[in-house]
Amino acid sequence: MARVDFYRLTRDPVERVLPAIATRILDAGDRLLIVAAPAMQRQAIDEALWTLTPASFLPHGAAGSPDEAIEPILISGTLDPATPNRARLVALADGEWRDEALGFDRTFLLFDNSRIDDARATWRKLSAAAEVETHFWKQDDRGRWSKGP
Repeated sequence: MARVDFYRLTRDPVERVLPAIATRILDAGDRLLIVAAPAMQRQAIDEALWTLTPASFLPHGAAGSPDEAIEPILISGTLDPATPNRARLVALADGEWRDEALGFDRTFLLFDNSRIDDARATWRKLSAAAEVETHFWKQDDRGRWSKGP
């Protein structure tokens, strides 16, 4: 059963949220594919994984690079279920749902208020599917996450 976690970003931008999620994924020994169509967003995520917490660099690389197969975190502009780094977890950092994400064990759909209507439509669609487990997370004013509707 695929799991989809909806993360509504109300306080921090995706490049501040993703490093925390990626850290937990790497600590568990898993690999991650991060997908963002806009090149500028991919660049901001890349920089955040390098510098957001200087004491804990998160090893990563870009799809199409010579070392993509060994990167624990791979950043891509497109979603290919046969990821070169063999990731079973995917973060849709641009807030755009892609049905190919259901081929992964777990998907993180990160979206801000500009994509709320799209996220709601995706929630309704996926919640009705028997083979998908959905979870919703919201951020409070202090940046902490709580499960909720």
